[in-house]
Amino acid sequence: MEIIAGIAVAIILWMLWQVYRARQFNNFKARINSELKSLVIKELQHRLERQRSETFPNNDTHIRASIYYWSQYPSRVLQAAIAWGVVTEDWLEKTGNTRHCQHLFFIERDKLAHFAKEPDIESEQP
Repeated sequence: MEIIAGIAVAIILWMLWQVYRARQFNNFKARINSELKSLVIKELQHRLERQRSETFPNNDTHIRASIYYWSQYPSRVLQAAIAWGVVTEDWLEKTGNTRHCQHLFFIERDKLAHFAKEPDIESEQP
């Protein structure tokens, strides 16, 4: 009887640990939406305005559509933040979210953007 009670306690403790980890992950996703999303949107608007040309007019409709695309999922927000230098890997390590980042990219891998080689914006400006 004591063995069954011990196993039951171990299972309950394991389940509580999983709930704790799930809450940490959900807090990480909420942090992406509350902190990084606005920074990524500002960076995106800035990038699109700097890239305006005859070929790519990047009007307000295009900017709104791009903001919708990039802010639709937490994985895309984080992917853009890392790719565009809004945050660094040091930020992930310092906040202890490296594992959460890996997990988010894994579970939302079908929602990640596929980057083509982008031209260097700074070198194109006169």
